Amino acid sequence: MFGGIEFTGQNIAFFLISLFVIACGVMLLSLRKVLYMALAVGGVFIGVAGIYVMLEAEFLAFIQILLYAGAITIMMLFAIMLTKHDEVEKAQKVTAHPVWAAIAAVGLGGIVLYVTKFSGLRWPTPTDSPWEGQDNVKLIGESLFGQFVIPFELVSVVLIVALVGAITLANKEEK
Repeated sequence: MFGGIEFTGQNIAFFLISLFVIACGVMLLSLRKVLYMALAVGGVFIGVAGIYVMLEAEFLAFIQILLYAGAITIMMLFAIMLTKHDEVEKAQKVTAHPVWAAIAAVGLGGIVLYVTKFSGLRWPTPTDSPWEGQDNVKLIGESLFGQFVIPFELVSVVLIVALVGAITLANKEEK
């Protein structure tokens, strides 16, 4: 069916997680309150972490939940709650055409299904990975401190410079 896609448990889980991520993304774009948008972003981050788990990249999933779903979403919520919200006049309403949007979405979905069914692409499997059975964290560590040690150190210097610049700008505003 569908270009060689089998309906295994893993594929169904992937489709459900992807549907969750897409639904949270649509909610992010369609909600009016910023607080609800921040929660939708958190849902997107958690869904992406689920996809990382399915790709057997547990370390990336852990970092995704720890940094993005945890720290970034909480930081956004604190920023929303701790800032003053003055009444702002509403922007002019943009007329939406939901019928045309639905037609475009169905058409795009049809094109994607057609291409996946008749293109002859072979879907990758976990056994195609050259790192099958190896530890993700070990491979990341060896890459960062082996092949990519100079770019890693340059990024750390740039981050320190950005931190010092942010502190300097914050101190100038207080005076």
